[in-house]
Amino acid sequence: MTAITSTPVPTTGASAANTGSVTNSAMIADNFTTFLTLLTTQLQNQNPLDPLDTNQFTQQLVQFAQVEQQMKSNTQLDTLISINQNAQSTAALAYVGATVVVDGSTTQLENGSAAWDLTVPSPSTATITISDSTGQTAYSGSFTVNPGGVKFTWDGKGNDGRVWPTGNYTLKATALDANNQVVAVSASVQAKVDSVDLTQTPPLLSIGGQNYPVNQIQRIVRPGYSG
Repeated sequence: MTAITSTPVPTTGASAANTGSVTNSAMIADNFTTFLTLLTTQLQNQNPLDPLDTNQFTQQLVQFAQVEQQMKSNTQLDTLISINQNAQSTAALAYVGATVVVDGSTTQLENGSAAWDLTVPSPSTATITISDSTGQTAYSGSFTVNPGGVKFTWDGKGNDGRVWPTGNYTLKATALDANNQVVAVSASVQAKVDSVDLTQTPPLLSIGGQNYPVNQIQRIVRPGYSG
């Protein structure tokens, strides 16, 4: 992966699912109890001279067994879901303190440096605009971006030389190829995981002041790795 910096080439200008599961189980349990009550009452009050047809009785017993089996299946499914959620939480905790790369365009300017990884499908000229958390433009510039990925590093200085304060900044990039055709630009950020919110499903990772679900992690970077 190649790298570019902003300085050399400046230019001016899970809760709802659990509730639903509990509701479904309660409905099945109510139906199960009602069915059992009706069946027992029917047997107690049948006409001795015209008893319940054997085939009908068998069908009702089959229905009884099906309802019971459905209740057991739902209970087992709830257990599997709970195990899966616990596994996700355990895995998410392992990310705390790790440096990761995630899909995203917002990262933190800290110690005079903020970095993004940009990817394009073909050699292109990208126009990059960086804005602060209020939407105010902090920097803009144009750079050559080659396929395979390029690391763009901003030193925190605006086009007028102003040094911007520490905080979250968002990068927006548009790109044109050699034929002046618009090409897609994808951005990702690399930062440490500060904390994990286990109350959400899937768990949310706090990275550079932004929250990301675990499935947005592209890779984990070992300390000292510059790729």
